Amino acid sequence: MTIGDRLRTLREAKNLSQGDIEERTGLFRCYVSRVEGGYTVPMLDTLEKFARALEVPIYQLFYEGPNPPERPPLPHSTTAGETEWGSSRREARLLLQFRRLLGRINEKDRRLLLFTAQKLARRNRPRSRKALPESK
Repeated sequence: MTIGDRLRTLREAKNLSQGDIEERTGLFRCYVSRVEGGYTVPMLDTLEKFARALEVPIYQLFYEGPNPPERPPLPHSTTAGETEWGSSRREARLLLQFRRLLGRINEKDRRLLLFTAQKLARRNRPRSRKALPESK
């Protein structure tokens, strides 16, 4: 089932017209028709508008079934005590600044900068402590 078919099925199950969806989402009726007909693929923010208009969780636009799908195992996530670098406002601004500046340099210099950063990261990596011999 395509996303357009799914949207039409959900809309008809709620006894809503395309005009009702137009009023609730702010999207033109002709656009709603094109999506339902399969001529246009909506972006994620548009799908969020459809889900709000249909009063369903967004997963129901993609998943048929009475219960939500099982969540797949996710990679390691941070706990409350640990945070990823770049998650603070100050670090995010620094990353943005790096991004802008890296966009201005050529590929050769970018590779040199990456190589240097890798060397610095290895040098600053915490080393495992070997057991020291006990003094007598």
